[in-house]
Amino acid sequence: MTYCLGIKVKEGLVAIADTRITSGTDVTIKKKLTTLQKPDCSLFIMTSGLRSVRDKAIVYFDELLEGNIDEYNKLYKVVNAFGEQVKRVGEEDRETLEKSGFKFNLNTIIGGQMKDDEEHKLFLLYPEGNWVELGNGAPYVIIGNAAQGKAILNRILNENTSMKLALKAGFLSFDSTRISAADVDFPIDVALYKNGSFDMVEQHYEQNDLAAVSARWDKELKTALKNIPNQWMDTVLEKMSKTSKKRKKA
Repeated sequence: MTYCLGIKVKEGLVAIADTRITSGTDVTIKKKLTTLQKPDCSLFIMTSGLRSVRDKAIVYFDELLEGNIDEYNKLYKVVNAFGEQVKRVGEEDRETLEKSGFKFNLNTIIGGQMKDDEEHKLFLLYPEGNWVELGNGAPYVIIGNAAQGKAILNRILNENTSMKLALKAGFLSFDSTRISAADVDFPIDVALYKNGSFDMVEQHYEQNDLAAVSARWDKELKTALKNIPNQWMDTVLEKMSKTSKKRKKA
């Protein structure tokens, strides 16, 4: 499985991707976050789905951009171009993959800014090549194992959230997913992009790098649960106690 998270706030973009690849009982580590940095061009690509489809689409995409980067002056054009490469791989490999029992599948998050974009952009690209843009009212997107990590993001994120807080919430979202899903785990890769900077920053984290943060989050959650008021439970607990006493008398 996979956990890839893209966040868009006014200040910029945050990308977080795990690196775990599973196949039966085998576990391997491979990078799922790819960045491209050129003058007036900063973007990241994260994928969830068949690794072979991802790798082939990336190779085709890199080849397409060689010497032609100036043609892609807006990020949506980059997203369209990558979508075309995914469809190309589908035409070449879908039948063979499905005959072998594999579903052709690749969901992609693409974020960044090209020279004629007024601001940074964040897109979710589907296997069919169509896409949606994320923004106001939808400040983040997760591909892969999404359920366990959404709660903190839904409570914290909006367009005015700082990148620092967005990164913190994003990591805790990943950590919550990691605890609940055996197929999501460290190491993770992080990319940050500040609006208008054309400078993508990357960082790789091993589990030991963030163990203290995970432990602190675990402790804070347990403390917060203990500190939640109990009065609202009194009525139902009294009913349970009375019922128990009646049964003992009977």
